[in-house]
Amino acid sequence: MRWHEVTIYTTEEAIEMVTNFMHELGAGGVSIEESGTLNKERDTSFGQLYDTPLNDIPEGRCEIKSYFSEGSEMERILKELDESLQMLSEIGIDTGSPRVELKDVYDEDWADEWKKYFKPIRVSDRLTIKPTWEEYSPEPDELIIELDPGMAFGTGTHETTTLCLQTLERVIRGGEEIIDVGTGSGILAIAAIKLGAKHVLALDLDQVAVTVANENVALNRLESSITVRKSDLLKVIESGDKSLGITLPVDIVVANILAEVIILFCDDVFNALRAGGTYIASGIIAAKEELVESAMTAAGLTVIEKYYDQNWVAIVARKM
Repeated sequence: MRWHEVTIYTTEEAIEMVTNFMHELGAGGVSIEESGTLNKERDTSFGQLYDTPLNDIPEGRCEIKSYFSEGSEMERILKELDESLQMLSEIGIDTGSPRVELKDVYDEDWADEWKKYFKPIRVSDRLTIKPTWEEYSPEPDELIIELDPGMAFGTGTHETTTLCLQTLERVIRGGEEIIDVGTGSGILAIAAIKLGAKHVLALDLDQVAVTVANENVALNRLESSITVRKSDLLKVIESGDKSLGITLPVDIVVANILAEVIILFCDDVFNALRAGGTYIASGIIAAKEELVESAMTAAGLTVIEKYYDQNWVAIVARKM
């Protein structure tokens, strides 16, 4: 079968929004390769092994490939993509003068090719992500997250996700009720329950994400502990739905999404948290750190910790 491969050369800051555009335009799959220059140090603090060499993509840049089936209206798709990229620049997201390329590929197995590079990886003191198709014998202290992210989501090893996972491990003491905003594959919700949380409400605006998250929740046999719902940020909790699995206000809100989006709903997070509750926000490019911190402070939250990895930061705030 022939596929139309669209490659976008842009910045790491623009990844989340650009990949979302690709899915909205009907892509059958999206793959992302970020900067991997020989000057970049790789984190091996948890015994990670890397099978592939670092690439020569410049620091802060990335290549996003998306695949459209034969017969797709590529002229329309490219026009809408160009308009979307221009819109990002207008709202202050650095796209780095993006370049778009189109070519045809005929490999029917492209959708599974990435799987051979996704191996079990320990991402914190206790958490290990294991793809469902890999055999693995855990150590007694390891908490295993079974994951099949599908082509729409990452493997959980991106800096923003590992920052969230490591921060959840520091914060969770046991018995917490949590809201996970922008759940994606469901990895943070699953990790939270593995770490001892009582229940997680996992939210995402994308129906594909809701489906994939539910599948991964089932793979980990956590259906009774995680409720997945389609929602625009925290809107669903305003509906009065009694089947969300949590009682407001909650102990923790975690959001691994764009800085620009985090800024938009800090007030809603404040209202959703109990006194003494914790907000973990990641997906924040370092250049946007001060903007996010200012928005949190304006909403009444107190920033108590920050954690960094490469060009990304996770901010931990508390409702005093």
